[in-house]
Amino acid sequence: MTRRLRGHLCLLIGLLTMLAGGLLMVNPAQAVQQRDPTTKSKDSYRETKTLTRVFTNADGTTYSFPSKKVTVTADETTNLRGRQRILISWSGAQPSGGRASNPYGENGLLQEYPVVIMQCRGTDDPSLPKAKQVSPQTCWTASVAQRSQITRSGSDAAWTHDLDADPADKARVSGLKPFPAADKCPTADIEPYATRLTPFVTAKGATFAACDANNMPPEAAVGAAFPPAELAAFTDADGSGSVQFEVRSDVENESLGCNHDVACSIVVVPINGLSCDQPSSPATTADSACRKGGRFAPGSSNFTNDGVDQAVSPSLWWSASNWKNRFSIPITFGLPPDACDILDPRPPTGFYGSELLAQAALQWSPAYCLNKSRFKFQLNQMSDEAGWNLMESGGGTAAEVSSEHDLRGTDPVGYAPTAVTGFSIGYAIDRPDNAGEFTHLKLNARLIAKLLTQSYLGSDLGRQHPGIEDNPLAIMNDPEFVALNPGLSQISQEAGATLLSLANSSDVIEQLTDYIAHDKTAMDFIGGKADPWGMVVNPAYKDISMPTSEWPLLDSYVPETENTCRQENPAVYFTQLAAPVTTMRKIAEALLDAWPNVQTRCEYDQSTQQYKLGRIDRQSFGSRFMLGLVSLGDAARYGLRSAALETAKGAYVAPDDAGLGAAIGLTKQQSKYQPFTLDQGAVKRSTQAYPGTMVVYTAARLQNLDQGDAAKVAQFIRVSTSEGQRPGSGNGELPDGYLPIRSSGITKPLHASALAVADAVEAQRSPAEPQPTDQPTDTAGNGGAPDTSGGGVPGSGTPSAGKPSDGPTPSASPSAPATAVDMPATQPVSSTVAGGMLPLLLLLGGLGLVISTGLRFFVRPRGRR
Repeated sequence: MTRRLRGHLCLLIGLLTMLAGGLLMVNPAQAVQQRDPTTKSKDSYRETKTLTRVFTNADGTTYSFPSKKVTVTADETTNLRGRQRILISWSGAQPSGGRASNPYGENGLLQEYPVVIMQCRGTDDPSLPKAKQVSPQTCWTASVAQRSQITRSGSDAAWTHDLDADPADKARVSGLKPFPAADKCPTADIEPYATRLTPFVTAKGATFAACDANNMPPEAAVGAAFPPAELAAFTDADGSGSVQFEVRSDVENESLGCNHDVACSIVVVPINGLSCDQPSSPATTADSACRKGGRFAPGSSNFTNDGVDQAVSPSLWWSASNWKNRFSIPITFGLPPDACDILDPRPPTGFYGSELLAQAALQWSPAYCLNKSRFKFQLNQMSDEAGWNLMESGGGTAAEVSSEHDLRGTDPVGYAPTAVTGFSIGYAIDRPDNAGEFTHLKLNARLIAKLLTQSYLGSDLGRQHPGIEDNPLAIMNDPEFVALNPGLSQISQEAGATLLSLANSSDVIEQLTDYIAHDKTAMDFIGGKADPWGMVVNPAYKDISMPTSEWPLLDSYVPETENTCRQENPAVYFTQLAAPVTTMRKIAEALLDAWPNVQTRCEYDQSTQQYKLGRIDRQSFGSRFMLGLVSLGDAARYGLRSAALETAKGAYVAPDDAGLGAAIGLTKQQSKYQPFTLDQGAVKRSTQAYPGTMVVYTAARLQNLDQGDAAKVAQFIRVSTSEGQRPGSGNGELPDGYLPIRSSGITKPLHASALAVADAVEAQRSPAEPQPTDQPTDTAGNGGAPDTSGGGVPGSGTPSAGKPSDGPTPSASPSAPATAVDMPATQPVSSTVAGGMLPLLLLLGGLGLVISTGLRFFVRPRGRR
């Protein structure tokens, strides 16, 4: 074979390889632009079933009602976390009637044709052992009435004529064998009553008969820590509906027992009406009860809790002809928050600061502790300022902050962009007349300023406050708010007079108040100018300086009242309304439960014979109104709604990828290694940038940091800005609520700055030492960090990838084990594109093998290379 022919063959191989590589490459910037929250992710669920209600006539013939082709979808199903909410949607179902004001738990039973949604242990896999399959006995409900029925025989025992039920399930007493004795369930077996028990079997195998409240699992007790999550959801007149369903892990519900090792399902049961068997001779009232079709018209409400037809109600979700129509959505849970403490005995390396990184850190941490070549990363959440002070003083390896902080020492500090996220004004608001949740809230800077400055009266108790006696009681009564958000209830609530916020210093508060500071109408209001409707600022906050990192409680008004409780517990009323908390996680959970932190509930303590003030009750479903300052990570994890904020006059921007990306495009970096500043003045001139956008930085000293710690920080920066920016729910991936930092596109400057800081932190050179400029930064694999088998501290003297060697590196700390224990593999990151190209790659590999073999056969080698 000639040299030219060999050259042509090699060129052909190269071109084919380049073609395959080009097809496999995905532009990160394009990936960011294409992210759409309405698009189903790779782990979404969709299934369609045809549901038909059938009656058997007296002569044995059957009559079938028109079939319903029902489709159910879920937007997330894998690596879920406790209390995470996922969107369940459906179409094609029978329209509901008699809508309940509260669909959760037993409150939702008095409806007709709803869609029952529950969390159950097990999956619908017939190949599994019976104990691992989903069944009514493994589905969670918080009350007896949702799973067991006791009724007069021959009256409303519609389930005894279910066409699809086994004969044993049609008996007067059924559901549990042996049936519980009278001393355990005294009301379960009383003739002539018909009783059906649907027991609950716990993850540990204990059986609760569910015949009364004493025979239910502990998590179902009255006043349990968490409100019911299961519900009977309403289907609109067009056959569609959707809900945010909250899943529970074994941390929240030990009896149910769902975790990363225990498979579970979300079971969706569209109530289509019982199918009925051949009527008795003579016919009984139970025959008639089975065949009933509902008392309420589609779309109607049942505010008075009138009775419903049992055959089309959610109380019989477990009955055979309902249960067979179930949609079983398999779900998996991610590792628990304490997984690294259990699986990795090495001491953690703490990074201190911003709560904005919390949801990302929850997924990133296992990618470190389950990888013995990395250190054990731990985020210790605290105020940005406290984290910064620990880092600068040497008490912490690195700080997680979202703005520039004052240097108190002489060591320079570098800020590595680690995550793009932010905050939002989260809300839980219901539309009036039981019309569902409000979904498009708009707020401007002046409205937020009114809330923060405690300029709403709250209730009649606030009407005596000097200087603001004529102000609205709450934001829902404010004409400015009503004009922006028409159609909401104007029935005032104390929770509508406040924004649940943070009690401590935070970069989030600084940015929120900076947004207000750049709005002329808001600052005019704070300066004492009335708004167009006559509302004025609380005098205690007049001319307050902004921005500020910590919001003060300045009001001192104590109402005068004849109320004995308040006379015995005199307190500043507006402070009780505001009642700030220490973390945004607490705010997110308060919104999730619709439980304001307002501390005005008065009750008499029989044990102490004294009155006391405390937190008000949870808000009723259908009349919720609550606002809170939350992180975008928490908002995404818990399915919270976020308000759109005003920027340019008339423009309201939501906290989505487009809004965050537009804001990042406005940021500027003043000098190398320093943070990027978002000018709220520029945001106010934009129609696309979201004001709550924030960058979380890993801040670390560039000099006099322990070399081992420096290597860990550099590794963290490189890993977090490479594999840590891949969107997903697996270990090491980036959860929703964050905009990926890429090496191209709008976030390219952040990515380049992060790698430069990583190099500088790792180098730890004094100002006199030259900085290398010709060595590339490796961001693949372990992020270019050295192999740190002893918790991430270099110990072998091997230089990091792509870095010149400066001699042996320090050995690992004696307190850290030399190697990590063997761990399960981290969550693999799959690629549908790469998967689709696999056959082509195999073909190219085979072609290369054939050609190389031919070359070896025809051409004699010139020697070893």
